[in-house]
Amino acid sequence: MPPPPRVRAAVLPLVPVLLVLVVLVMAVLPAGPARADQVRGSQRQVLRTLDVDAAWRVTRGAGARVAVLDSGVDPRHHDLVGSVVTGPDLTVGANPRGVAPRRLHGTYMASLIAGHGHGPGRSDGVIGVAPAAKVLSVRVILEDDERGFHDFNSEARYENVVARGIRYAVNHGADVINMSISKDQPTTQERAAIRYAISKGVVLVAAAGNDGAGRKDGPYSYPASLPGVISVAAADRGMHKASFSNRNSLVLLAAPGVDVLGAGPGDQYWVGRGTSQATALVSGVAALIKAKYPRMSPALVAQALATSATRRSSRGYDPGMGFGVVNAARALTEAARLARHRHIAAGPGVQDADLPMGAGVGTTPAPLAPVQVVRRDTGTVTLYGAVALVATACAVASLAVMVLLVRRARRRREDREHEEMPEPQAGWRQRAPT
Repeated sequence: MPPPPRVRAAVLPLVPVLLVLVVLVMAVLPAGPARADQVRGSQRQVLRTLDVDAAWRVTRGAGARVAVLDSGVDPRHHDLVGSVVTGPDLTVGANPRGVAPRRLHGTYMASLIAGHGHGPGRSDGVIGVAPAAKVLSVRVILEDDERGFHDFNSEARYENVVARGIRYAVNHGADVINMSISKDQPTTQERAAIRYAISKGVVLVAAAGNDGAGRKDGPYSYPASLPGVISVAAADRGMHKASFSNRNSLVLLAAPGVDVLGAGPGDQYWVGRGTSQATALVSGVAALIKAKYPRMSPALVAQALATSATRRSSRGYDPGMGFGVVNAARALTEAARLARHRHIAAGPGVQDADLPMGAGVGTTPAPLAPVQVVRRDTGTVTLYGAVALVATACAVASLAVMVLLVRRARRRREDREHEEMPEPQAGWRQRAPT
């Protein structure tokens, strides 16, 4: 039996805009060779939930490239070797010279997407959702225990590394971009980079965030909450919303995010929880779709994922779990139905995605009109509301008084008419009315 796992916190912020890795807690298993029933067996429940065996009869992701914007990927891990293309390190200068990046979180996410295992028949180690896909590693964050972590968080020159990473990935053939990262607010450059990626047909998948514990709703995290990005929540082992997973109206769907096993640098294996892991699994399913239908637009990929999800709420949609839990086999079936459609704008008059919003057609950005901000005086609104309520009450009271007076006048007239009628005298014969 292996010794007990060593538990480590792995919540990793980034730059002045507070970019945060959404892994919560991870435990490392002993390094070295591991039996198939230790690693692959630990993945069994997650793989069964995603129904990957049925999906792999259609495609295993060959031809798809997934960009992992993260802390870097170890290309020598025996479950990833040959599948990783190492892109730029956009954090250069944050760590002291000569300090090598740890690449823990990025390797973990990459293995869930495209791990291919090792050993005879590749039956050992981690198998990803799209084991035949390729990974493009772009380093845009530091692990929280790296020496340059503080500088990276505090220096403005690193503010737009995610935007730069998105553009690099798009320009170097990415079909899917996995962003298992989260922060409070996006930058203008990130918004523009996401528009650019979508205009090029690239699917963007991001973590909904891990700040949902004790909250009924919210918060919103970015880039997951930006238009066109697939926001992924985490499900627990019972396929309900994980307690830590954010709950908001922009969550599209969920994936397993508790006790998910993956690879770490140096041929290690990690198990952890978070919307990071759920996001990587959904990126793997998106890679399967793009491998089979490479021209499918991001909007249709998102539709295929959402409409085919399982464990759907009785109301159809739930802000905690979106449209349900991702299912790879069903998503491919739905994608086959949608593949004949083309859900993307093109032709004259279409907004150039590389220009600011409202720039119009052409190459020269048009000046944007200032946003009109309406400020409401809550005191005045309260006063006017109170006056309206009093006026309404007075009107109702006046109407009631009028009704009372009319009834009283009618009663007096009837009494007066009754008094003026002569009493019948004795000996008179009264005729019955005809």
